[in-house]
Amino acid sequence: MSRAERKIDHIHYALSTGQSRRTGLEHIQFVHQSLPGSSVTNISLSTEIGGLQWSSPIFVNAMTGGGGEATARINTQLAEVAAACEIPMAVGSQMSALRHPEERATFEAARKANPDGIMMANIGSEATVKEAQAVCEMIDADFLQIHLNVVQELAMPEGDRDFRGAVDRIAAICEKVDIPVVVKETGFGISSETAQLLSSLPLAAIDTAGFGGTNFAAVENERATRPLAFFNNWGIPTAVSIVETASGAPEHTVIASGGLQYADDVVKSLALGASAAGLSGFLLNVLLTDGQEALVEHIEQMKADMKMMMCALGARSISHLHSVPLIVSGETGQWLQARGLKPERFARRTPVPFDS
Repeated sequence: MSRAERKIDHIHYALSTGQSRRTGLEHIQFVHQSLPGSSVTNISLSTEIGGLQWSSPIFVNAMTGGGGEATARINTQLAEVAAACEIPMAVGSQMSALRHPEERATFEAARKANPDGIMMANIGSEATVKEAQAVCEMIDADFLQIHLNVVQELAMPEGDRDFRGAVDRIAAICEKVDIPVVVKETGFGISSETAQLLSSLPLAAIDTAGFGGTNFAAVENERATRPLAFFNNWGIPTAVSIVETASGAPEHTVIASGGLQYADDVVKSLALGASAAGLSGFLLNVLLTDGQEALVEHIEQMKADMKMMMCALGARSISHLHSVPLIVSGETGQWLQARGLKPERFARRTPVPFDS
């Protein structure tokens, strides 16, 4: 099977397997504030990542490319949605375009459809500096995502089996690439140990990409003649991974992703310590099922709902959300407790006054 055919398979299987929604965010509950002293009109959704100002913490996270006309069309539509909503967008792994130049157009389509928006290039941790520079140039990128996909590769029959030297390669790319670099997982979460390994690197952010969204082990197992079923439930739930990442790399910006679909998913993720939130599989499903207008409407409704929730919490900005009190219960609380990450500290936070 060609790489392009595999990309199309990934889309079909990702949609058919769906998202488990086992993100751990269901165990997060805000402490209600009856006197928030707030106003919806004075709430800002803007956030800063890698020295660039984003109008909203929501962005279209990496999905596809390299699968011929079908993926070019998807990237065009996603880029048009990102432009309409004024949010950043990441393309899928561009390694296929380096191996097969005819696939470049499937990624370039995104930049053509959104010439002025914030665009993220994407490549794996096996990449060389030269390859990283090439994918950035390919779409005139504002950011570079370097993805970590050990479990997907192991589950993939034709996948990699050697993951040595990744941190050194990422460090070399950070040194030579002249745009902000984000390291992200691909649906299995970032642990505090992994975050600590990354903490010495000059990264713009670490994207948790936790368990609970599209499960690429399950996707690959659908394709495999001998599925590795033990990987289907492997990973760190998104809520847990946000806290683990912030603990392991406290000086780094955290981006949340993995199964996020609605405004409350985003606001909870931000309150746990993230500064931005990437959505992918759910957006793709809306796009392919209901079309571009429906996807634009969904994203804009998310923004409006976020402001309503922030008003109720008395949080004027994303940074203020980092101080609102919340309760972490259930399996998420148990995991954090077992890992020494003190879930009770979230319940004892003091909100920042709305007008400060």
